[in-house]
Amino acid sequence: MSADTPAPADSEPRAPSLLDAILPVAVLIALIALTIILFGISATDGPLQVALLLSAAFASLIALKNGYTSAAIADAAIGGVTTAMSAIFILLAVGALIGTWNMAGTIPTVVDYGVRLLNPTIFYLTTAAICAVVGMVTGSSWTTAGTLGVAFVGMAKVMDLSTAIAAGAVICGAYFGDKMTPLSETTILVPKLVGGGLTVSKHIRNMFWTAGPAIGISLLIFLIIGAAATPTGEVNTQAALDALEHEFHISIINLLPLALLVYFTLKKVPPFLALLGSALFAGILACFTQFTAVKAFVGQPELGALATGIKGIYAAMATGYVHHSGNEAIDTLFSRGGMASFLTTIWLILAALSFAAIMEHAGFLDRLLRPVVSRAPTRGRLILAVNASCIGLNTIAPEVLSRAVEDSGTVTSVLVPWNTCGAYISGVLGVPTASYFPYCFFNFLSPILDVIYGFIGFKVPTIAPPEHALEPDQSTLVS
Repeated sequence: MSADTPAPADSEPRAPSLLDAILPVAVLIALIALTIILFGISATDGPLQVALLLSAAFASLIALKNGYTSAAIADAAIGGVTTAMSAIFILLAVGALIGTWNMAGTIPTVVDYGVRLLNPTIFYLTTAAICAVVGMVTGSSWTTAGTLGVAFVGMAKVMDLSTAIAAGAVICGAYFGDKMTPLSETTILVPKLVGGGLTVSKHIRNMFWTAGPAIGISLLIFLIIGAAATPTGEVNTQAALDALEHEFHISIINLLPLALLVYFTLKKVPPFLALLGSALFAGILACFTQFTAVKAFVGQPELGALATGIKGIYAAMATGYVHHSGNEAIDTLFSRGGMASFLTTIWLILAALSFAAIMEHAGFLDRLLRPVVSRAPTRGRLILAVNASCIGLNTIAPEVLSRAVEDSGTVTSVLVPWNTCGAYISGVLGVPTASYFPYCFFNFLSPILDVIYGFIGFKVPTIAPPEHALEPDQSTLVS
């Protein structure tokens, strides 16, 4: 070849075969199953992250085989992780908030007032209903779960009720509220992605036909469960309340950090800044309203008041507040939070998104989805295919699909331990995903109703394509 002859261009990567696309998913499922068998609910403490990273490495090897460069695969993984940075910062801010809210008596005060006002019989129902309202006001299921959700799970412990059912009620309400408000980023994003002149208000009205019955049935189930619940009784509850008042200065002033967070949210302050601002304010408030607890937490009597307060705020935000009372129940319940408490969750998110990004960049996801969509000739089957794909693929591509199809991707993402939402909610509530999973009735019912409506044609408008674009074998699409 002469010097004037151009060198051949680099060959394009090969399209993956169906086997190429299936193998990484099969390896992922096998490794996850192995970790759960060996470690149980402790799998998310590290073994599950290892399984995800090993699966990502396996997917990378197949991508290399198909002609992708190592640099391109690395860039894809980095890009996938980058999409989660806002969520990671929010996680860190929530950790700081839980720490200072405990130190300031905010969460203990909510627990105290809630236990006094809520009847155990309607506790689960009320929890779901209140979280639904707060979710609509804040536009964030994460904020609702990370604030009031933590308090409601605490109330359940004091009342000797199931924390798993309480967590399920929190999730049902928070996710319904998140879907039914124009303040939610997913509710705003989906109509823009769909296009066709669909407005946010019309999108919410359309969603209500599935979300409304789903939350209604969920509330009825929680009412039935609550009526059958058997808490230990008034004596233990009163003893817990007395212990709370002995350890914390219970006052409505302690709710100021919560009010500030709601104010920030309504003013559309970015979530990270809103949460961090409320956390810092709670830490400062604690130095005035709970100084005895702050001093005991710092554990250095020789320090002056100012130094004690500053160190207490730093420590509560960094590693979490630890209460020292000698009352094991109180100390366990309110010794939580800190940015460090979410490092394992962040590790899980980074591992999951790395795997998802490689799967998407190498074309494995597209190869898996094409046969599903091509075999859905009717509107009912198409809706079933979309819901099934989103629910199933939440395990490998939550950051994309949870925003693409809200009625299935958003609400089921919290049910998957290695999904960003599942890891976050499990972390803030302190309840394993496997424990609250059976009680997330709203999250099951929404996609089920969506599929049923698709098959029976209820609230599924049909738009016929132009006659020249309609092939004979596509007529069932508009039947």
